[in-house]
Amino acid sequence: MHGPAMSGWLLMALCAMTGAYCLLRTRSETGEGRRTARAEALMGFGMAAMAVPAAVVTPPVWGWAVYAVLFGAASLRALWFSRHSRHHLHHLVGSSAMVYMALAMSPGAGGAHGEHGGHTGHAVVATAGGIPLLTGLLLAYYAVYVLRSGARLIPVAATAGGGGGPVGGGWGAWPELALACRLTMGIAMFAMLLTL
Repeated sequence: MHGPAMSGWLLMALCAMTGAYCLLRTRSETGEGRRTARAEALMGFGMAAMAVPAAVVTPPVWGWAVYAVLFGAASLRALWFSRHSRHHLHHLVGSSAMVYMALAMSPGAGGAHGEHGGHTGHAVVATAGGIPLLTGLLLAYYAVYVLRSGARLIPVAATAGGGGGPVGGGWGAWPELALACRLTMGIAMFAMLLTL
């Protein structure tokens, strides 16, 4: 990821904590809620791994291919489950964006990782940072998603009664935390796309 190392570490920590919460939610959710929590946990941990500053920890060359294959499979899974829930369409966009970023950041693409590795004289400038139109579309999608999620979070927090606990017990009983995690991952994805 491009940018200062400190912001990369903070983004990594935020995404890892979000992924951990989503993983905890899988214990109390069932059916569709559990599938959603698993997909969000994978996204959080994947974003955390991708956010590690390349100037500090250089991922192996094959690591980007692993990201692309893993999130390619997650995209197919999200496409399959989108028949039952529209929220999986968002997971499809997120997983596809992760594949796109992995390909754009791979050393052979001349992306940000290649620059951090000391190879600043790439002949392939057009692919550095990805395809501008696609990056712009993804940035627009995540900007709208973040604004919508933030607007939906405000009424949930207001009706929670300021300190009322979970409704039915367990990690999944805090609807405002699940929304906050989705908002956090949307902001993190926006930030990662900006630094691509």
